Amino acid sequence: MSVNLLTEAIEHGVPLVVVSPHLDDAVLSCGALISYAAGRIPVTVATLFTEAGPPPYTLSARQYLRQVGARDAESLYRLRRAEDRTALEPMGINCVHAGLIEAQYRRRTGAASRRWWADVLPEIQHIYPIYRLHVTSGRVAPADAGTLQDASTFICRLASPEPVLVLAPLGVGGHVDHVLTRTAAERIGSRIAYYSDFPYNQRHPPDDAFVRRNGLVEMRWTQLIETKPGLIRAYRTQAHALFNGGEIPVIPEIFFVPTAKPDSPEGGNQ
Repeated sequence: MSVNLLTEAIEHGVPLVVVSPHLDDAVLSCGALISYAAGRIPVTVATLFTEAGPPPYTLSARQYLRQVGARDAESLYRLRRAEDRTALEPMGINCVHAGLIEAQYRRRTGAASRRWWADVLPEIQHIYPIYRLHVTSGRVAPADAGTLQDASTFICRLASPEPVLVLAPLGVGGHVDHVLTRTAAERIGSRIAYYSDFPYNQRHPPDDAFVRRNGLVEMRWTQLIETKPGLIRAYRTQAHALFNGGEIPVIPEIFFVPTAKPDSPEGGNQ
């Protein structure tokens, strides 16, 4: 595959499956590209983590709910799923929700997590109890292996049986759901490119070791970039918290794609 993998896929009618960790990441990171692709090729935006767990919530989860002005997580996620459909479906994009639970609500299994003190201190129950220490650590916990398998199975089903191009997050910023999504997408064996996670890429560098290991090169996308702020604002529950003052920068989208291998015109990252 060449550095122009994304435009070549669109020109040749290859279906595009954009794998989004959360209910806004696809539009945040590649809204302009999917706007361009929609109507030219079949586009699916598949979001993995579209549910919240029940209370009691960790302190980090309660702080997040206050930040976005939500009374409880379950009603917030119903609204977020509706926002996603409202933003994408009018463009003819197939909007799919996997129903997996977001990192800050995922709980451990086992007897210890069900004891009374786990209700008094919810952090004991959770795989990623503290946002800054665990959720953004960049490491998928061993206790989360089941979620990784569920994510891989879901992506594999969407990428089969016909050849598709999978577009997955690079994991910039180290949010565990983004890293888990990237890992799950790698496992399926389809053609794959990566988007740089916006707005986190404004504060954090890409994972250079991952980029080198997979022979990726950076490319930038500017077509229809002026339409992106309007798409982002459709996610009203998140836009205000992400962009202080409501100012959304209009900047090129960044992608990392496999370079062509000398012995193969198709190349690849496998």
